[in-house]
Amino acid sequence: MSNPTLSAMVGGAFAVAFGSLAATSAAAQMSKGDMEKMMKEKQAMTMKAMAGGKMEKCFGVALKGQNDCYAGAGTTCAGTSHADYQGNAFKLEPKGTCTTMNTPNGHGSLTPKA
Repeated sequence: MSNPTLSAMVGGAFAVAFGSLAATSAAAQMSKGDMEKMMKEKQAMTMKAMAGGKMEKCFGVALKGQNDCYAGAGTTCAGTSHADYQGNAFKLEPKGTCTTMNTPNGHGSLTPKA
């Protein structure tokens, strides 16, 4: 390869890498606002589902990152649980089914588990 061709390839690769980095940073900044919006929407959906009376909070059954809104201390909303079957994280489940659900940590609970 000639020196000008090599220089063009290296320059092009650098431009692509720099562009990707800039796009990633912009997406990260945008996603924070989008994340907050999504969390508020999910919280509203959770409250609406609860108001219908057909669903109940079932603690200790959610997989990591798959809880519904507000999982307790250290979490803020949907998808923020840190571990599978986290005791203070809940999923909305049809009323009357929670305590019959089996997990590796025991049954689901209608109240937060320690």
